[in-house]
Order: sequence, then structure tokens, then C-alpha cells
Amino acid sequence: MLMIAERCDGLARKTLYLILWYGFSLGTLFLNKYILTWHGGSPSQLASTQMIATTLCGGVQLAITRATRPGRESSSHAPSFARNMIILGVMRFVTVVLGLVSLANVAVSFTETIKASAPMFTVLIARCMIGERTGLLVNLSLGPIMAGLALCSATELSFNVLGFAAALFNNIVDCFQNVFSKKLLSQDTYSYSPVELQFYASAASFVLQLPYWIFYFEIPQKPSSFLMWLLLADGLLFHLQSLTAYALMSLISPVTHSVANTVKRALLIWLSILAFGNPVTNLSAIGTAMVIAGVVFYNRARQAEKTTSSYRIIHVPSNHLIIEET
Repeated sequence: MLMIAERCDGLARKTLYLILWYGFSLGTLFLNKYILTWHGGSPSQLASTQMIATTLCGGVQLAITRATRPGRESSSHAPSFARNMIILGVMRFVTVVLGLVSLANVAVSFTETIKASAPMFTVLIARCMIGERTGLLVNLSLGPIMAGLALCSATELSFNVLGFAAALFNNIVDCFQNVFSKKLLSQDTYSYSPVELQFYASAASFVLQLPYWIFYFEIPQKPSSFLMWLLLADGLLFHLQSLTAYALMSLISPVTHSVANTVKRALLIWLSILAFGNPVTNLSAIGTAMVIAGVVFYNRARQAEKTTSSYRIIHVPSNHLIIEET
């Protein structure tokens, strides 16, 4: 399906990557919760499996890509390669660990509520790191999206200090990671491909992870054969989720990616409520409607912003303006 997406153009490619990203994310989240809650898996065990799987799968995919598409300069020759990969690897490692810690201590819906502030953080970080500026209408559209997501899970809150802290810092680091990844995917000196960025970030994260697990966590016992299959499936889904996220990020802005992520979280809350047998409330329905309305508002605001910025003044005589479409 990823190969089919690469053959599509424009909106079709973005839509297909979005659908794949949503699907793999849903599978990863519910399998994470299933392993941690009902099969005695530990966050360290799960994180290790995910990093090993995505590093191995990414390495194989990168080798295939280079064999079938010769002539591209190796990304290891890119400026500041080692520094960029260490930074990205650290952020990815931190988000995986904090995400699993929060998932093990609080409800899925509570974690997603904390992450409702992601669009706001992304706007600020994108402006500082890559100079992306958003207009007033775009910024206003983020309000109902974040508020709607909070309402979706207002009746599903389960407070725990460790889980709350992990979810909050995971949200902030994740925003930095997304904006930094977008910068690497679209920089002028060397633009990484999604496959390259996914592999090198995973490899750096895995290398950084090894001493941490050795010194700060007990080495997990050998899992049962059924749990082993679950872990392998989870690792594969995590790899595909990561790859499609980078592929989509290469085509859209960090703020748009953050909004798409917020919609995904609202969907996750609804599905988690249904899957775990929790009652659906009126607040959840109202919150979902607010998220949808906010996304529609955001899309309209982005289109209006693009239309406004697609013209520039090229000459100003004494009596009139001359503008050129860009």
C-alpha cells in the first residue's frame, strides 16, 4: 500500500498516507494497551521491541530503496548528519518511553486529553524553528479543535501524578520532534527522504536506549510464545505508523500534521471508549462535533491564507498597484 501511495499525486497521496497512518496508529495503540494490561508486558519490554523492529525493518527498506533508486547521494554525507540524528534519536527515544509510561499509569483518554494542546505548541515551535507563520484565522481554528478533544474525554479522566507528568512532557517533546523532522525533510542543503529519516532516527534511538534499559530497568523475562507474537506484531505496526507519519509530514506543514494528529486522537478516544466498554456521553458527542467543526474551519482558514499569500507586489507606479500571482 505504501508503494501505491508513492504513485499517487497531490491530494490523493496525502489522503492515502493519512488513512494508513490512522490505521497503523490505531492498531499500535490498542495492541500496546492489550499487551500492557492483559498479558503482563512491561513498558521497557514493549519499547525495546518497537525500537528493534522499526530499526531492522527500516534498514531493510532503506537498502531496497537504494538498490532500486541508484544515484542518490548517501544521507550520511549530509551536513551535520551525526548531530541531527542524535537530536532526533534522543527525542524519539524520550517520546516512546514517556508514551508507554503514561499508557501504563493512566487511561488512554486522559493521555489524549493532555495531548490536546499539541497544535498550540506546534504553532509556537514551528515559528521559532522553521519560521512558519500562521494567520489569525488559522490560530483561532485551533481553539475548538483542542477544546473538543478535551471534551471528548472529560468523563474519562483518571489522574495519576506519574502518568500526568509523562503525558505532558511527551506532548511537548513530540511537538519538537515533529517540527525538527519537517525541517530535515524540507531543508535546502539536503532533504532526507521519509525512509532515511525513519531508519536513522530509529537506529539512533535504539543505540541510546540500550544502556538506559541495562542500568535502570530489570531485564525482562522471556515472554511466552503468544506474547512474543503480539510483541512482533506491535513492532511491525509501530514501524509502519512511524514511516507513514514521516511520509505524510514531508507533504504537509507541521501545524496541519498536528491538527491531523488531534483528529486521530479524538477518534482514538471514541474507539477506546467502545473497545473497553465505557459509556458514551453527551460531552463526547459534543466534543467530537467541535473537533470536526474546528478542522473544517482550519481547512478554510488555510485555503484563505494561501490565497492571500499567493500574490505579491512587483511594481508600484504613482496611481496604481501591479501584482503578480506566485
